[in-house]
Amino acid sequence: MLWIVLGVVLAVAEIFTTTLFLIMFAAGAFAAAGAAALGAPVALQALVFAVVSALSVAVVRPIIQKHARSALESGEQPFGVEALEGATALVLEPVDAERGLVKIDGELWSARAYDATRSYAAGERVQVIKVRGAIALVWQDDISTPGGLPEAKR
Repeated sequence: MLWIVLGVVLAVAEIFTTTLFLIMFAAGAFAAAGAAALGAPVALQALVFAVVSALSVAVVRPIIQKHARSALESGEQPFGVEALEGATALVLEPVDAERGLVKIDGELWSARAYDATRSYAAGERVQVIKVRGAIALVWQDDISTPGGLPEAKR
């Protein structure tokens, strides 16, 4: 039961990190759960967890990363979170290195300043530099004029 719980926790954590790292350990935990279901002793379960996790990280992850190219690299139209990078956002609640809220294309996003020494006041326009999980990292938007979004932006 412990291995299943660990596997689920790691798989859920992977959703927030999107690094394809924790999912490899989740696979190891599920393999260890299988060993436990077959009656393997705890030491063997731990060994199965370690071996499957290590092999997943060493063999499977590089293959996935090799084939997973961003839309920008492949020349395709970006979609999902990748499409937000470069978008203009409106600061709704002050944004600094620890907290903030912005509106991007009508959606509310938690935000942090890309440069930890900067902060942005409500009403300012910022540019989305990167999206990490559910947090938009933003920077000052030098192109936008107060009161209007640039039409050539995106």
